[in-house]
Amino acid sequence: MSAPPTLPVTFRATRTRVVLLTVGAALLAALTVIAVALPTLSPGERISFVLTGLLFFGVLLLLSRPKVVADAGGVTVVNLTTKRRLEWAEVLRVNLRPGDPWVYLDLADGTSLPAMGIQPGIARSQAIRDARTLRALAEEYGTGEPTA
Repeated sequence: MSAPPTLPVTFRATRTRVVLLTVGAALLAALTVIAVALPTLSPGERISFVLTGLLFFGVLLLLSRPKVVADAGGVTVVNLTTKRRLEWAEVLRVNLRPGDPWVYLDLADGTSLPAMGIQPGIARSQAIRDARTLRALAEEYGTGEPTA
């Protein structure tokens, strides 16, 4: 296996992010055009069309937020609404099993943390490479037992 990458490194489901943001922008644009183009709408209805577009865009922006940032001191996991900083010693294992929607980190306190920034949805091979890289980093910098 090749050497781990130079730190810091960011893992993100880039294709998924591009799709979500493109759909969100297109939806916002379409609803804004409809609001402006329909002559029978009242000002309140026009505003509601635009606000609905902004709401959808905001939700899709939130869904595109997840990432995993690894640096010399540890890992920062950013999921939909949470952000958690972990020292390398806290990460015992990096798992991406068949059927998992994203990577799970087994932690020293006995819990498991989803790392939604690495997900095999659209780009399975990239997610597998990223999970292997993160696993190699955890084995190199952490104190947990290496995985087989």
